[in-house]
Amino acid sequence: MTFVFPPEAPIAVPVAGSDAQFAVRRVYCVGRNYAAHAREMGFDPEREPPFFFCKPADAVVPVAYGETLELAYPAQTQNYHYEAELVAVIGKGGSDIPLERALDHVWGYAVGLDMTRRDLQMKMREMGRPWEIGKAFDRSAPIGPIHPVSAVGHFESGALWLNVNGETKQKSDVSHLIWSVAETVADLSKYFRLEPGDVIFTGTPEGVGAVKTGDTMKVGVERLGEVTVRVV
Repeated sequence: MTFVFPPEAPIAVPVAGSDAQFAVRRVYCVGRNYAAHAREMGFDPEREPPFFFCKPADAVVPVAYGETLELAYPAQTQNYHYEAELVAVIGKGGSDIPLERALDHVWGYAVGLDMTRRDLQMKMREMGRPWEIGKAFDRSAPIGPIHPVSAVGHFESGALWLNVNGETKQKSDVSHLIWSVAETVADLSKYFRLEPGDVIFTGTPEGVGAVKTGDTMKVGVERLGEVTVRVV
């Protein structure tokens, strides 16, 4: 087979404690999946079923423990926001996955950041248009090392936090998810066939806000550790 342009190597995230790499296929994100965050964005979480949006696989940027990832402040925004999230990764494919089997499809978990050009997202929302320019831009999905379920188990609970320049901005618990990881996987699989390599950002708690050039973020999830990202 001859390609017009040679395909690039897949985006891959290191697996914690090994030399293995997790190749990313697709990136799904769950919108407004913590009640307090839904309210701070102006919505009633009691009335809203789960909804999803996507980022391209090459929006993923691996972040190693003990290192600082440098993210350039993106173009065309004046309101660059952090959103700390638990990330679930898929290791077994399937469609219409039953709820009671959903966690069998989750291979592992990681710390993630859904970076957002909030002003552009809001502008598109007001116009009834897709969010891509606010959510799916380059390097908008930093992810820490992936921990296999065999090592850390599943997450019915677990602290989640984000600090900016040493000040706590987000602090919550995975138990506060409106739709659990299992429910998210089962519902998402009704609309898309999930495959190994799929990555799911499960939602962010309240406290989202803007960062500027020079700010340093530390984001972590209990049992998964903490990663550091600096805006440059």
